[in-house]
Amino acid sequence: MVTNNFSPEHPPLITIVGPTAVGKTALAVRLAETLGAEIVSADSRQIYRKMDIGTAKPSAAELRRAPHHLINIVDPDEILTLAQYQTLAYEAIDHLHSQGKVPFLVGGTGLYVRAVVEGYTVPEVPPQPALRRQLEREAALRGTGALHARLSAVDPEAAGKIDPRNIRRVVRALEVYETTGQPISELQRKTPPPYHIVQIGLTLPREVLYERIDRRVDRMITAGLIEEVRKLADAGYGWELPSLSALGYAQIGAYLRGECTLDEAVSKIKRDTRRFVHRQYTWFRLNDTRIHWFSAETDPFPQALAVCRRKNKWDTALQDKHRFSDDLS
Repeated sequence: MVTNNFSPEHPPLITIVGPTAVGKTALAVRLAETLGAEIVSADSRQIYRKMDIGTAKPSAAELRRAPHHLINIVDPDEILTLAQYQTLAYEAIDHLHSQGKVPFLVGGTGLYVRAVVEGYTVPEVPPQPALRRQLEREAALRGTGALHARLSAVDPEAAGKIDPRNIRRVVRALEVYETTGQPISELQRKTPPPYHIVQIGLTLPREVLYERIDRRVDRMITAGLIEEVRKLADAGYGWELPSLSALGYAQIGAYLRGECTLDEAVSKIKRDTRRFVHRQYTWFRLNDTRIHWFSAETDPFPQALAVCRRKNKWDTALQDKHRFSDDLS
């Protein structure tokens, strides 16, 4: 059970996690508004500028109610490494603490959340485009299983944690090994940050969640997702970019290139989003006792607020830390 014994040395960090379309943003905004908090995004797609509809970014009204950090920070053709994201997240969290504010880390990108909460030591290895192309060609010729087997030979620990179908993570692990000569698993040791962390999770029965996903995708199409993707292509952003291979953008791209009908593209977005939900639950497990899980079938706000306020110690802790920072300035 979380005791919330906050202190100036261990100020609070609240996470809100769960699968896509479960209602994380809506809950986070309500909590942040109530507690005078701000939100640090843990979404690997919302980092991109010019990609608003397909990434389900918070609305202008939500941004007015609760300031967000780490959205719209790179262009679609720029790379933000995990190490860079982690550094930016810690900077944002520490800045909010120095102002006496509660930071909420909110998002469905499990790797982002874990990197911050568990303190991954992320290898500082920049992308190696030529090596990546070589490895991707190897996967195309021999299959993703063969590439995963190659990783197993040099880093069985990492291979055991990476789905063979997740070609990007397999390529990245091999990229780090080929560049440094060290397994990525050895370079990813953990040093937990000095925060008192409270984790809140939202979940729904799969059938209900899938219905929400279908409605969300339909709303995105109505809101202008096709035009958003077309503008990105017209601006010269290539279909091979990681940003444009994201859910929604890849499928609409196929439609715009004449490779499928619109109905087929929409059906593929819905199908692939359901598959993505399955992967998210491997990051955020319902039996993880570190996470306070609440069903989003009923309003989770009262229970989540009670968890956040338990023992009512954070205001004092943050005020003490804020005073301590002032004394040093």
